[in-house]
Amino acid sequence: MKLDILAIGVHPDDIELSCSGTLIGAALQGKKTGIIDLTAGELGTRGTPEIRLQEAANAAKIMNVSVRENLFLQDGFFKNNEQDAMQKIMSAIRKFQPEIILANALEDRHPDHGRAGKMIAECCFYAGLRKIETKDENENLQNAWRPKHILHVIQDRYYTPTLVVDITPYYEQKLKAIFAYESQFYNPNSNEPQTYIATPMFMEGVKARCVQYGKTIGVDYAEGFTTVNPIGIKDLSALVGGLS
Repeated sequence: MKLDILAIGVHPDDIELSCSGTLIGAALQGKKTGIIDLTAGELGTRGTPEIRLQEAANAAKIMNVSVRENLFLQDGFFKNNEQDAMQKIMSAIRKFQPEIILANALEDRHPDHGRAGKMIAECCFYAGLRKIETKDENENLQNAWRPKHILHVIQDRYYTPTLVVDITPYYEQKLKAIFAYESQFYNPNSNEPQTYIATPMFMEGVKARCVQYGKTIGVDYAEGFTTVNPIGIKDLSALVGGLS
């Protein structure tokens, strides 16, 4: 299945928090979208890997993605120069042949995020080299493929975005996708330990970030992305937002 947009996040719920509105909007516009989770988030304080996998599947339905897979890399201990891990990511890129990759932030509060962001970006480049061999599930050699664009999501730390996407029509659906992770976020009836993301104020911060980025382009809610390379447009009529 060829995808238009493939979002790759190191933990289940990374994508929901950072760019689910963008994916929801793209799917409603007829684009084929998908998600690759690199780990099952097994080091997380709350819940279990099994619970998080089910929550990820529930969130995928809310976001209307065409596919969601988990590569089951070792949470917390994967390396961005580990051949096995990188080949798994390259194989996924070649399998789905996306035009656009959404990837973890290049630097963030959680060390896994930055490490994954750099590894995904490197794998996007190496997946385009035909002399690097990867195989599909049936042991067939895969063709080289390099996405046209890599957009890095903005996670816990604030960054000035390179690109801002209006998610106003999809904001409530984004929240539903986030709260599909019942084990992870604030629930007054939960007996799980309190964590950084399991407080009411954490979700207030998620909303505030969307409002803040929305304000920059004159809409209610938006998601921001950063890029290493410039993003081009066909003509100036495609510009959104600006002075008012």
